[in-house]
Amino acid sequence: MIIETEKFKNEIENRRTFAIISHPDAGKTTLTERLLLIGGAIRLAGSIKGRKTKTYAASDWMEMERQRGISVTSSVLQFTYQGYRINLLDTPGHQDFSEDTYRTLTAADCALMMIDMAKGVEAQTIKLFEVCRLQGIPIFTFINKLDRQGKEPLDLLDELEKVLGIGSHPMNWPAGAAPGPYGIYHRHSRQLELHRTDQEPEIIPAGSEEAEHPQIKNALGEYSYNKLWDEIKLLETAGDNFDQDKVDQGLLTPLFFGSAISGFGVTSFFTEFLRQGPMPAPRESSAGFIDPASKNFSSFIFKIQANMNPAHRDRIAFLRVCSGVFNRDMMVNHVRTGKNIRLSQPQQFLAQNRNITEQAYPGDIIGLYDPGLFKVGDTLTEGDSFQFKRLPRFSPEHFVRVSSKAAMKHKQFHKGLKQLAEEGAVQVFMTPGSENIILGAVGELQFEVFKYRLKAEYNVEVQMERLPYSMLRWIKGMTVKELPDILNSKTVKDQEENLYLLFKSEFWHKMALEKIAEENLRPVEEMP
Repeated sequence: MIIETEKFKNEIENRRTFAIISHPDAGKTTLTERLLLIGGAIRLAGSIKGRKTKTYAASDWMEMERQRGISVTSSVLQFTYQGYRINLLDTPGHQDFSEDTYRTLTAADCALMMIDMAKGVEAQTIKLFEVCRLQGIPIFTFINKLDRQGKEPLDLLDELEKVLGIGSHPMNWPAGAAPGPYGIYHRHSRQLELHRTDQEPEIIPAGSEEAEHPQIKNALGEYSYNKLWDEIKLLETAGDNFDQDKVDQGLLTPLFFGSAISGFGVTSFFTEFLRQGPMPAPRESSAGFIDPASKNFSSFIFKIQANMNPAHRDRIAFLRVCSGVFNRDMMVNHVRTGKNIRLSQPQQFLAQNRNITEQAYPGDIIGLYDPGLFKVGDTLTEGDSFQFKRLPRFSPEHFVRVSSKAAMKHKQFHKGLKQLAEEGAVQVFMTPGSENIILGAVGELQFEVFKYRLKAEYNVEVQMERLPYSMLRWIKGMTVKELPDILNSKTVKDQEENLYLLFKSEFWHKMALEKIAEENLRPVEEMP
């Protein structure tokens, strides 16, 4: 049944839930801070550049992030701007934290892809773009660092098409270049936004298409003026036309230029982005697509974070509302266990800061206190029982043996292992018949974070020994006793007693297939 009240319809239409993706150092954290500042959610824009002044990015709430100046976990940032309710999902840019980013993207309705104007499309951007493309979500592009020397804008458009295979429609276009007079020309409103140092930008209308534009010419100088109009004419004749259907399908990206560090062009970009950005869309499930306007509440857990407040040893499950209305203390069906549970003390976030929320609508992200009940990918419903599309599972490529330095900290050590592993970034394995504990991760830096958090949050110091394995395969339908001896491999099991084989290389994996049928040795991504 579809809810047709005007209030509910407006609440859905005004939601914007998006993730920012980029290669490290493209300016993602700086842009996030700038958007929070524009939206009035913070009063001072901290950045990773501000450690000496003790001014930190609001999205980097974990102490290690503040010390290292990098984002190592996704943050949820919620605020209101121009009548829109915004759920901004800030993701780590470093490739070692890709898994957290991939899962977070499943909760977004679109992605904002940031590109460094001087460096163009970089390696991690390519990987994250492919994840967005697989999900079929719209992608908007912000080309950052307009205030610095960079590549020619036309070359960047060509790079997007050749490297990422996506067409682009520039909504604005660079005019002039720093350190001289520069600005951005808004193609559809036909006006120049001229940069003014330490002042509000000056808006200069262009007038009719055929006429000379003396004010713009005077502001930019003759060379920059002529270059701007030559490029605008080229875009009009040879560029991609704006097509909303292609944008919605992720085949065309609306593109904007600006500078996150100075804020130039960010407000005009954000206003247009919110206008064009998608509202919450139907979500795929085992019962078909679930319409956001459906009467019954439904949602899924996409992230679990332990110890956001270390003093209280709390554990928060992040939930994306997909349909219906969430109400505090409501009873829902926890589909995986079949239990009816009460959702008490729901919270909404500005990174680590939280407020109890009474109500939430499709597109909203809320946090639930988790006593150990939830897992990443869990579906919660009101009424019908169904599962939302399974979240991606990734096979670790790096492995270490871990042990506590202090035998007396055995209890804290195992508690920390269990709780941090439940977040999903690092997987814990045991060697059958021994007490050896092995950690697996997609990126090596995850081990450093894991080690740091065990010390900071559980007061446990550990030692880690690198292992020479780089591949993990799930053993399907066989027991330990049924496994033949396999050279250069190790048998391990996870906390749910699933069996795996670790291999030193693809070569040894192929050798194992001579003794084990391929149907019994499967990629981790295929696990139910």
